[in-house]
Amino acid sequence: MFTGLVEEIGTIAALAPADGGLRVAIRARVVRDGLAIGDSVAVNGACLTAVELHPDGFVVDAVAETLRRTTLGEAQPGDRVNLERALTLGARMGGHLVQGHIDATGTVDGAAPEGEGWILRIDVDAALMRYVVEKGSIAVDGVSLTVASRDGAGLTIALIPHTIAATTLGPGRVGGRVNLEVDLVAKYIEALVAPYQVPREAQ
Repeated sequence: MFTGLVEEIGTIAALAPADGGLRVAIRARVVRDGLAIGDSVAVNGACLTAVELHPDGFVVDAVAETLRRTTLGEAQPGDRVNLERALTLGARMGGHLVQGHIDATGTVDGAAPEGEGWILRIDVDAALMRYVVEKGSIAVDGVSLTVASRDGAGLTIALIPHTIAATTLGPGRVGGRVNLEVDLVAKYIEALVAPYQVPREAQ
């Protein structure tokens, strides 16, 4: 479990095919401190397991399902990634509960300055939009953010200068894809009430 508060921007050092997936070496300093083999790390929001440790970083394996669901399959050496170690009991819950289980990807299709920050517009698949509510939480590339507005085709988020400086998000991402994880509470509620819903044809 994570909070969506990015601890560090790491750099992809190397990529290698591995059993239908991808082995990813990441250079990091802050997240590497205290990390053990088997620990979970959110890489652009995707929960991955550290399988090797090096003085300047760590290595994770991304299986085929992860590559299908996330942008990791498009990664290149030198790419910057948002990193967060797993939440520990007793830590401050500054963001929202993030599982690191990416639901889908979206495309940043616009950016507009607003005060000292920026508003980003993200196109989102219609099937995922039912879980998105205005002023609700969403994780974008592992960053806990608030939905500023929504419509049938996507949503907007507001970035303050600190978020732009501390993460990979910003106006430079226009045209790029991002990993999305919706608030897990909405998915649980949907699953719990589904057996009690009346089919449309019976209404």
